[in-house]
Amino acid sequence: MSGVMKRMGMIFRAKANKALDRAEDPRETLDYSYQKQLELLQKVRRGVADVATSRKRLELQLNQLQGQSSKLEDQGRKALALGREDLAREALSRRASLQQQVSDLEVQHQTLQGEEEKLTLAAQRLQAKVDAFRTKKETIKATYTAAQAQTRIAESFSGISEEMSDVGLAIQRAEDKTAQLQARAGAIDELLASGALDDQSGLGSKDDIQAELDRLSGGTDVELELQRMKAELAGGPSAQQQAIEGGAQGNAQQPQTQHRFDKQ
Repeated sequence: MSGVMKRMGMIFRAKANKALDRAEDPRETLDYSYQKQLELLQKVRRGVADVATSRKRLELQLNQLQGQSSKLEDQGRKALALGREDLAREALSRRASLQQQVSDLEVQHQTLQGEEEKLTLAAQRLQAKVDAFRTKKETIKATYTAAQAQTRIAESFSGISEEMSDVGLAIQRAEDKTAQLQARAGAIDELLASGALDDQSGLGSKDDIQAELDRLSGGTDVELELQRMKAELAGGPSAQQQAIEGGAQGNAQQPQTQHRFDKQ
């Protein structure tokens, strides 16, 4: 059972990885990575600003403590000048306490200043990396878009794209149907001509007797024309002349006959 579950888990992960690979757009991934780098850069800048703010606050406290220390020193000197050694001792004691605080604050100030310098340098380096990544990102996106367009054009020319495949199949089906209809029409014409099929419209149908008469009439015309041509060839020029003269005499006799009918 454990082996079956492991195999099912592997199959599921493989299919999920394949689906994610199909859904992934490198341009979107690059934009997302760039956005995350900008967010990181913004956090580093906020860190630099926070450290700088803390450093500035320490500087204000240092200035204030140093001012109080100077004031206590002046007060102790005046008290000693007036013969109040006890007051002078108290003023110097307080001044010593303030000096300890000043020393602690100066150490913190130096630490914060060092952190600020490190963060500032890190922010500058990160800014340079982000700028370089942005340039590279745009270059990769442009190259990917161009390659994608070239691939689609090549697929369209080769006819292997989905859209062009559908168009090619539609054209192929239309050509097949056209060829089928042409073949069917040709077959029907041949069957009608051979008499295997009857023309039910009555426009082109003929009975057997009429067809036989038409055939004989056509054959007789051909035979008569053939005999006339043979006679012309056999008679030569004299036969043609006789035919012409015979035709002329016939034309001359026709008016005389007409006159006799007029006299009667």
